[in-house]
Amino acid sequence: MRLGDLRFLLSQVGRELLEQTAATPLTPDNHLPIAGRLRQQVGPTQAQAILETVLLRQLAVTKFGRAAEMFFTRPALEQASAEGVSHYRAGRFQAAGWQWIADLGCGIGGDSLALAAQAQVIGIELDEVRLRMAGENARVYGRGERFYPLCADLRQLAPLPIQALFFDPARRDEHGRRLYSVQHYRPPLTLLDAWREKTPNAAAKISPGVDYDELPPAAEVEFISVAGGVREAVLWFGDLRSAAQRRATLLPAGHTLTDQDERSAAVARPQSYLYEPDGAVIRAHLVEQLAYQLEAARIDPQIAYLTAGHHQPTPFATVYAIEDAFPFQLKRLRTYLRQRNVGRVVVKKRGSPLDPDWLRHQLRLGGDEERVIFLTQVQGAATVLVGRAG
Repeated sequence: MRLGDLRFLLSQVGRELLEQTAATPLTPDNHLPIAGRLRQQVGPTQAQAILETVLLRQLAVTKFGRAAEMFFTRPALEQASAEGVSHYRAGRFQAAGWQWIADLGCGIGGDSLALAAQAQVIGIELDEVRLRMAGENARVYGRGERFYPLCADLRQLAPLPIQALFFDPARRDEHGRRLYSVQHYRPPLTLLDAWREKTPNAAAKISPGVDYDELPPAAEVEFISVAGGVREAVLWFGDLRSAAQRRATLLPAGHTLTDQDERSAAVARPQSYLYEPDGAVIRAHLVEQLAYQLEAARIDPQIAYLTAGHHQPTPFATVYAIEDAFPFQLKRLRTYLRQRNVGRVVVKKRGSPLDPDWLRHQLRLGGDEERVIFLTQVQGAATVLVGRAG
């Protein structure tokens, strides 16, 4: 979208057409006739801007509570944090009571909105369209007076004297491909080095798949899981950093686990219960810390499954009751399940080369019962565990 298209959308005519077009949800069936009518009214370029905005607002409802009034570009929406994640992060800034925060690479303003709930926010963005959208989105949330837009190239802008900052570099290249190294981000994570000389209190959003070797030793790394899926990672510096070096946080409840009391876990054969840690716990290398809390053991030094003879509820793992464990043999597993009238299986794997879809097809089951099948290793040996959801 070009700046002229956005100006049109913000005009009285543009806003009215957005409202009229959004009255009926866009679907593959009605998209073409609606597009045709809009082209006759305002021309192809502005018609496309209206359609794209309406569609992106429909997609954004999973991330933003006021998506129906906001403005987005597709790449910016894809990379924007969900509202709950941004609010959680902003809470760590708000706890310190800072009044001025810089949002480096603010995009369409998702994190600026959360930070501006309690502080004045300078939103810095090179893309003028995204920056204008960020200002409009701040007004949608009633925080326009707290948001100060600055169109600038972070690679050339001298660090500002500010109390704290949040850095959100692009993690995709110009073709939309993911960038996995923090040194390839746009701008790279090293940009923070100069800013932190003036503003040590900083946070940076990075990919949850980051290579641990690239993590700055001065930072706490926090992996954030939302409803069971690992969504983001954040580096915390200065007074924003806690005593921990690694943290796993589960949203929306806000449960958190850290490495402050580092522990080691024993290795044992599968017992009555199997614990499958949340992905954030695994990425934060906190499986053994969780094992200590649960009084559990690992089934293998290289596998992130825990086992115990008792059932202890925890937000950090899903628990399963284990019925049996034996070396993997397809024929034996098929016979075992058929004897128990099992017709539906959920197949999970960790440390196994087998494809779950292939296994489900090969089992050829037809009963009424359901089981969970774990394809894994137990002390180095390929093993299948059969269980039920706890």
